Amino acid sequence: MTDRSRDVARGGEPAEVRDGSAGLSRRAFLKGAGGVAAAGSVFRAEVEAGRAQAEADAGLEGTVTVEFVLNGTPERVKVEPRTTLLSALRHHLARPATGTKEVCDQGNCGACTVLVDDEPVYACMTLAVKAAGKRVRTVEGLTGTDGLSAVQAEMWAADGMQCGYCTPGFVMSLTACLEKNPEAGPEELRAACSGNLCRCGTYTQVFEAGLAVARAGRKSR
Repeated sequence: MTDRSRDVARGGEPAEVRDGSAGLSRRAFLKGAGGVAAAGSVFRAEVEAGRAQAEADAGLEGTVTVEFVLNGTPERVKVEPRTTLLSALRHHLARPATGTKEVCDQGNCGACTVLVDDEPVYACMTLAVKAAGKRVRTVEGLTGTDGLSAVQAEMWAADGMQCGYCTPGFVMSLTACLEKNPEAGPEELRAACSGNLCRCGTYTQVFEAGLAVARAGRKSR
């Protein structure tokens, strides 16, 4: 993931020079000074706008009701507007979906990956209100009455986990990829997991699991 960008001030040198000399004309000087003043005014306006937004965000109070379908079951939670989907899943449900891991909480590791309308998202970077009216799937939702899903079974067979914190995120990313293309190749599987990090270094086994599902032509659910 990239570092946060920072605003930089950029200024130009007056191009007008009197009589070809190195000194600035009075007109050029005034134009330059006016430009600096204008830039300063714009900067101050941006600062004030940013402060106003920060105060508005800090002043969010109360709760909102969010309804979504979690792993096939309708759910309704009352949360603050700034509550993340990760927090809603882990802390605001009658039966918490703790399979979705909270690790970096900054959108850097992918351990909290879930599927929202079949698209993988970082739950720690998604507001719960964004899931309103949508279908959310977590790793718990992949296991059915027939046991583990194909991806889960192959992850177990390939020993694709060690500490286990990153495993649910990898499983969800692989699932999303293989549901879109059951015959995905190595490059496609790697690209699908490019936002998932494993501190234990089990990438080889993870991709072996994904390729095993693709080769067998099995459904990833």
